[in-house]
Amino acid sequence: MIWTDRPEFAFYAQTFNASQADYKAEVRYFEFPSQQLLNSTEYPDIVASSWLRSASTRTLFAPLDALFTQKIVSEDGFYPKLLEPGVIEGEQYLLPVSFNVPAIVFAQSNTVSSNFTISLDEIKERGKAYNRMRRGDYTRMGFSPDWDDDFLFISAVLRDAQFREGDPLSWDEEAMREALDFDRTWILEANSSFQATDDFAFRYFFDTPAKRTAQERVLFSYMNSAELFTIDSETRSVLDFRWLSENDNIPLIESSVYYGIYNETKARKGTVAFTQWFFQPETQHRLLENSRELQINESVFGIAGGFSSLRSVTEDIFPRFYSSLLGHIPPDASLVPSAILPHDWAQLKERVILPFMHEYIRVEDPADIRSLDARVSDWYRINK
Repeated sequence: MIWTDRPEFAFYAQTFNASQADYKAEVRYFEFPSQQLLNSTEYPDIVASSWLRSASTRTLFAPLDALFTQKIVSEDGFYPKLLEPGVIEGEQYLLPVSFNVPAIVFAQSNTVSSNFTISLDEIKERGKAYNRMRRGDYTRMGFSPDWDDDFLFISAVLRDAQFREGDPLSWDEEAMREALDFDRTWILEANSSFQATDDFAFRYFFDTPAKRTAQERVLFSYMNSAELFTIDSETRSVLDFRWLSENDNIPLIESSVYYGIYNETKARKGTVAFTQWFFQPETQHRLLENSRELQINESVFGIAGGFSSLRSVTEDIFPRFYSSLLGHIPPDASLVPSAILPHDWAQLKERVILPFMHEYIRVEDPADIRSLDARVSDWYRINK
């Protein structure tokens, strides 16, 4: 029994079942399996999901080092930096499945300075130079950080805000505020005012970010790699992209998928068999081929919605299915996994973190709004 928040695991289980006759894998979908584990009298054998690394959930899994020592799964096949977050007190409890990285998209007719990455400062300066006005209104605009609240968050991560599990959540308050102050100043210096960016968005944001970028109404749009590679092929054919980076670091989107074996599984042989099968480059190559044949890849990127945690799959096999990745594979040395976050991070981010950031950059004096610490405390008190 596999619990997951990635629906494509049903397809993976079906493929596994058809490949042999000894075991049958079944899949149950939950929006947040990590929370289901804490509130259930039923338990899975395998969990493949985001948000498994919190203190409350990671103790529910069995150590996996024997998979490496017995050569069932190759430890060397993984990105080393992705393995590290699954280690607890020197033992491997979780295996990485997939990851995504932040991207900045632009029309191929435009250029940037690097073949791999782009910085916040370059987006700001090139965006400002791209702006055009007619009769006092912007007719095209390079970029504005408030177009996507997820960009506000990733800019704070790039500037070392260090969101992480605490009691219940910790972060570097000074770094976060400096990042948000930078974003506010950026908007006012590059785009005149919040009213000007709002007016521009009201007039022109009836298309998707990808389409308005392809039409060169804007210079840059922000999205993650899963969104980038599920843009329709016609639009993507006129777009280029760079990974968003600061000081040669590319932060991974926090929702990286990890894989654990429940410590009281009663189906250990079948669980090991599925694990051995799934973490083979040949298997993932076949899954990518089948996804293309069934057109699953039009709505789901790669393996479990992201780049594969197996280096050879991402570096050698992905470019055969996503030709624009040739010469653009995220550099291994630059990848920075997120810190361990609470098991309910997805809701906390959506309902508390992002609204705070959006409000912070738009008020005249941020001291006038309720602090993030107070909002986090209230949210946990209400949702206890």
